[in-house]
Formats: sequence, structure tokens, C-alpha cells
Amino acid sequence: MRGFRYFGMMFFCLLVFMGSTEAQLQMGFYSSSCPNAERIVQDYVNRHIHNAPSLAAAIIRMHFHDCFVRGCDASVLLNTTSSNNQTEKVATPNLTLRGFDFIDKVKSLLEAACPAVVSCADIVALVARDAVVATGGPFWRVPTGRRDGTISRSSEALNNIPPPTSNFTNLQTLFANQGLDLKDLVLLSGAHTIGISHCSSFSNRLYNFTGVGDQDPALDSEYAANLKARKCRSLNDNTTIVEMDPGSFRTFDLSYYSLLLKRRGLFQSDSALTTNSATLSFVNQLLQGPLQNFFAEFANSMEKMGRINVKTGTTGEIRKHCAVVNS
Repeated sequence: MRGFRYFGMMFFCLLVFMGSTEAQLQMGFYSSSCPNAERIVQDYVNRHIHNAPSLAAAIIRMHFHDCFVRGCDASVLLNTTSSNNQTEKVATPNLTLRGFDFIDKVKSLLEAACPAVVSCADIVALVARDAVVATGGPFWRVPTGRRDGTISRSSEALNNIPPPTSNFTNLQTLFANQGLDLKDLVLLSGAHTIGISHCSSFSNRLYNFTGVGDQDPALDSEYAANLKARKCRSLNDNTTIVEMDPGSFRTFDLSYYSLLLKRRGLFQSDSALTTNSATLSFVNQLLQGPLQNFFAEFANSMEKMGRINVKTGTTGEIRKHCAVVNS
């Protein structure tokens, strides 16, 4: 009898395991329900990204910010509908996000082809990958089957998205909270190779680092002087845009990491990667290897990030419009 109970329990556990694995993401999830879904996304990206190549960085940032709050569920796309519920979109880290219209246009094409089938969460993940590839960056696998969340809170974005002023300890904690390790931290930061920033994200490093009108000593003084003279002329500049990888910001390459070693990482969070022996060692390792090695490692971390706390199966919904939950 005891043996039978043991067998029964094992069989039940197996069923639970099978149920959980069946509900996970998979390559070609839409192959039956919307066979042309991924082709529709890719074609639109390839036709339009060259009109605004900086959108590749913008949408990979959107994907990152989405996944770090409630998982990769497109909660970052939801509009605020009442003063009582401020969504992630209006949180300080997301006020400079761009690319919402681009996502909406892809969604409209997919709705025309296959109504209520392809999630906004999958669209963000696919567009991020396709935009980076179309502008010369690495390819990574994007398993699909994500469903869209119905909850979005600005406070959660503020608490979970790593700010540009992060020190190493803060970065390590916020990444670990999402199941990401120090290697992922270094690799995902590498997307800054095609990034741009507003002065407000780092001007404290130039003008008021510790609150007494001083400059961050970890920032190369010549680079800081150049930024002050040519870009961010005051602490209050909120509009000027600065390349995060000057001279190479349209190219997905290793120069971002080279700049870190020259103390020319734009953000405090960039500079923080050189303050820990493990992350510094990995930066050096990447620089000593071929570009294709960085591409392969980056691809692994992007796929890992794209799986954070995803909603699958019957959890969540497939939004009809990405900015609002279904009525």
C-alpha cells in the first residue's frame, strides 16, 4: 500500500512537472495559430528601422524595463487611466522610453492577420531582437508564448529598474532579484554600445556628485571637461542627448567596454562594473576575445532576460491594443 501511495505521488508530481513545462515559452509558438507572425514582425522592422536606427537601442531598453517589473508581460506599455493608478509608463525611469508607436504599428498588422493571438509582450521581445539584428547587432533566440499582464504600477518600476546612479551593490541586488547573475549584468550593460542618454541621467557626476558642487573622481577628467563644454552645459539640462559609446554608437561592438577601462563609462552604473573584481575580470575577458564571442554571450543573456517571470498558458491575456487591458 505504501508503495502504491509512493507511486501515486510520483505520478502526480510528474503531471505537475509536465504541466509546468508545457506552459513555458517555446520556439515557434505561433506556428499553427499565426504562422506568419514572426515574419510580419521582421518584415516591418526591416522596412522601417533604417529610418530611425536609434530605435534599436530604444526598444531593447523598453524590453529590459518591461522584464524587470512583473516579468516580460508588456506592463510597461499600459497607459495610465486614472489618477489612482499610475502605470509604469509614467514612472521616472520610463519617461524617456521611445518606440511605443512602433510597437503599436506591429501590433495592428498582427491583429489584422491573426486577431487576439499574438501578445504585446512577444511583440516587444521580437522587435527588440529584430531591430538589433537589422542594425548589425547580434541575433538571439526568442522563444514565444508570453501573455500580457493586466497590472502596471509606477512604484514597482521605480523600485525594480536599475537607475543610472546605481553603485555595484545596488546593481547586483536588482539583477539577482530577477534571477540574473554578474555575467548577465556585464553583458546586458553592453547594449549601451548603441545607447544614447539625456544629460539628466548623469549630470550629477559632472556638477554635484556628493552635493557640494563636485565632480565624480571615477570619471575621466578630460572626458568630463568635454561633456561640460560641448554637451551638458549645466546641471539643469534635461534635453541634450549624448552618445553612450561616442564615435561608435551606431555599431554594436566592444568599444563600450574599452571606454569603461578608460574611466569613460557615461553612467555611474557603467563605471560600477569596474569596481568589482569579478565584473572587471569579465570585461577584460570580453575585450581579449573576438567580437563573435561577445555576440554569443550577449545572446545567451538576452534570451535569459526574456524569460523572466513570463506569464504563459491561461495566465494574463492577449491584449487587443497594447496600451490598454481588454475590457
